[in-house]
Amino acid sequence: MRPVTGYLVQLLAVADAEVRKLRHDPWELFSRAIQPVLWLILFGEVMAQVRGLAPGNVRYLDFLAPGILAQSVLFVAIFYGISAIWERDLGVLHRYLASPAPRSALVAGKALSSGVRALSQAIVVYLCAAVMKVHLSLAPADIAAAILLIGLGAGLFSTFSLIIACIVRTRERFMGIGQVLTMPIFFASNAIYPLALMPRWLRALASANPLTYEVDGLRAVMLSGGRSSYGLSYDLAALALTGVVLIAVATRMYPRMTE
Repeated sequence: MRPVTGYLVQLLAVADAEVRKLRHDPWELFSRAIQPVLWLILFGEVMAQVRGLAPGNVRYLDFLAPGILAQSVLFVAIFYGISAIWERDLGVLHRYLASPAPRSALVAGKALSSGVRALSQAIVVYLCAAVMKVHLSLAPADIAAAILLIGLGAGLFSTFSLIIACIVRTRERFMGIGQVLTMPIFFASNAIYPLALMPRWLRALASANPLTYEVDGLRAVMLSGGRSSYGLSYDLAALALTGVVLIAVATRMYPRMTE
């Protein structure tokens, strides 16, 4: 029991150190909040005029809101790895690796802090969706499930970002690759259109895309009367399993940042 407690303490210490950075740069949260608002107001209102885009009798704004929330989480998390490059250049990474904390605790702590950052995006999207009269579910169980999905999604994509940073090792290359990957991940998912409208090859890609399962789960818990196409437990399991695999990969690669 003591090793487990010690591991959790070390994990939370890393996450706390990362979250504290937000206090020194609150403008980052504000600037990142603009994008999902614009997507909902501009893209959502325009595409809502297209009939048959959302499945069944669901309003397109209702269909879109969970997808935009997942998108904002993706955009925050996918560039999280650049902080590891900054830490290496500033010498902070060497201090982390010299600490007694297991490498997996360092990686998982960063993933947890990314989830905390993503919750600020969730608040913005929920508020904007409420103003636009999206049929939100505010049941405590649904909100708790949404927080879990957001945390899993943010942790997963931030860990993926860390793996990319371990491979490219320079800020310029990382920014280029991050921008290249973001759009395919977003558009090869069910965030802004249902899977049924996709050609077969794109549907196959979407079924292997973790963002698809995050969006699917959010539609079930974020919307009043929402449903999951795969099942909420399946969505959670897919995100959790992918996250565990990525953390294992990042744990092995993280020390190579100093080489």
